[in-house]
Amino acid sequence: MYVDTISAIATPLGEGGIGIVRLSGPASAQIASALFRRGPRLRPVDVARLDSHRLYYGYLVNPQDERVVDEVLLVRMAAPRSYTREEVVEISCHGGPLVVREVLRLTLAAGARPAAPGEFTLRAFLNGRIDLAQAEAVMAVVSARTPDSLQLAVDELRGRLVGRLGPARAALIDALAYLDAAADFPEDEVPPLDLEATLARAEAALAEVVAGARLGRLYREGLQIAIVGRPNVGKSSLLNALLRADRAIVSDIAGTTRDVIVESINLRGIPATLVDTAGIADTEDVIERLGIARSRQALERAGLAIFVLDGSLPPTADDYQVAELLRDRVLRDGQDRLVVVLNKRDLPARYDHAEIRALLPGAPVVELSTHTGQGIDQLEAALADRLIAHAGEAAAPALVTLRQQQALARALESVRQARAALGDGVPLDLVAVDVRAALLAVGEITGEQVSETILDEIFSRFCIGK
Repeated sequence: MYVDTISAIATPLGEGGIGIVRLSGPASAQIASALFRRGPRLRPVDVARLDSHRLYYGYLVNPQDERVVDEVLLVRMAAPRSYTREEVVEISCHGGPLVVREVLRLTLAAGARPAAPGEFTLRAFLNGRIDLAQAEAVMAVVSARTPDSLQLAVDELRGRLVGRLGPARAALIDALAYLDAAADFPEDEVPPLDLEATLARAEAALAEVVAGARLGRLYREGLQIAIVGRPNVGKSSLLNALLRADRAIVSDIAGTTRDVIVESINLRGIPATLVDTAGIADTEDVIERLGIARSRQALERAGLAIFVLDGSLPPTADDYQVAELLRDRVLRDGQDRLVVVLNKRDLPARYDHAEIRALLPGAPVVELSTHTGQGIDQLEAALADRLIAHAGEAAAPALVTLRQQQALARALESVRQARAALGDGVPLDLVAVDVRAALLAVGEITGEQVSETILDEIFSRFCIGK
């Protein structure tokens, strides 16, 4: 338990209906008692004697002159039934930035110190209320961009990731116990263990989480989708249709879009960023050429591309030019990073299906009309399928951070090295080195084996007050 008491604003700064200042630590009630008053006569209150987890109405005053700062609601949460497992007091005041800052200033003047970023959650972890994976899931809940990613974050907050790592961790502990016993007591009879089967179970469990982590990162971080094509094929109209809003200017004049337009979208639960690009074609217009250069850059950064064609016309030389640009990308990244769209389905078709499919063989083709909206749902499904196929849809998604993903990869690699060493007849004490490394990597995720430097790195990304 900490001996100091911290204080911070727990709600975003700015005008709002409510602002909350949170205290955590042994002196929380004492500090609140110096500031909290009740009744018309501003009667002092011993906050430590108030019922836990019950709201009390009163006033917050400056103890120097008993001047009322604001009407407030105060709640005391007695340890260990609090977020940090410490004595916690939360003061809810009006949500103006000046009054919230004044309440914070008074708590600091009364004996608290300013909380560091993420320090409340750090205390919750160090006091054993949550494991490290749950602590990191707090930020995922706060930053979730779609209902699906929020649900995954809530699942991780309830300990789902550590639960999925449980079988691997148990198998690694069994294997290491056997290996250490065999090394320490070579002349004694060690209880038998099928070491190969035990390591195989650990590898399978870790591989499943690693596969789910790739998909989970997609739900967590999303992906950029570039809409490309020659001028006047309906790229901006497609952006508007996917957004269900008139975001981009649309006209019959070729080259209307001369710069990239970026908007966010919920793509079947996956947070995606749509990038409407300038039409790619040969031009002498200096501004258009700058826009085309930015289009190429956006395509390079995008995780997925939509190639838009005018379905009311046969492919033109500019269409073939864009297709050639995309073909280089396909050879590098794979077909699952591309969807072809035939727009203007509401007009008579003047193309050959075989010719369209020959432009980018293997890429899915979706026919639609941005004018009527027909085919937009099919395009969304195709895009989501492409994204999930690239991430790997075999395993249930696991919402992990980059740090956790790297630790998972190290754990899996160490288990595979241990199995290979065992198969090659390497001495068991050397096999134990790889098994121990795998167990340590798993412990970095749960928090059982984690350095102070890693903790500082993790919680420094949190907002102050969380």
